[in-house]
Amino acid sequence: MKDRIDKVMHNLEKNNIKSFFVNSKDEVVPLVSELLNDGDTISVGGSISLFESGVLEHLRCDRYKFLDRYTDGLSQQDIREIYLQSMDADAYFCSSNAVTESGELYNVDGNSNRICAIAYGPKSVIMVVGKNKIVKGIDEAVNRVKTITAPKIGKRLGNRTFCKEKGYCVSIEKGQADMTAGCSSPERTCCNFLVSGKQRIKNRIKVIIVNEDLGY
Repeated sequence: MKDRIDKVMHNLEKNNIKSFFVNSKDEVVPLVSELLNDGDTISVGGSISLFESGVLEHLRCDRYKFLDRYTDGLSQQDIREIYLQSMDADAYFCSSNAVTESGELYNVDGNSNRICAIAYGPKSVIMVVGKNKIVKGIDEAVNRVKTITAPKIGKRLGNRTFCKEKGYCVSIEKGQADMTAGCSSPERTCCNFLVSGKQRIKNRIKVIIVNEDLGY
């Protein structure tokens, strides 16, 4: 597995994406602390990996100005304001739905605030990615979202979607391999798709690869 991770990290660097490796989730927060400055404005995308690695809890300390989308009692307008403010954050934390061996990042969103921030806005994007999200190429990344990520998100959010009930995307049952093929539910989470390849701004995106399974 380490050889595969080394290949991924090498190709991320070729794509101007800074890569880091840690053996366990316990090593993530110390590294994150080194990457941030006192007083930084920080925001996050929806990510189970940030919960599991302790990053979210760390960001709530007094060292940073944290735009916390998970604060109790926020209205939809409050959350929208946080999403908009996040576009000018010093650092934006999230995970990636998949990372290919060629050093590409594949992400799929419903609201799409996360993929917007990945593509443009925050000065730094820091991704915490478990080894379980490494895939051969984009086709495998697409399949991973349709058979693992989307169904699990659907169950967590209680969405009325085919994948939540069946455990896989309806497009697979219909033999449709297209990236955007899927259900017609108004609660569908696969609305916009982002493939991040070669980056113009070197090291703006940083990927911390964890040698454990994290998130989905």
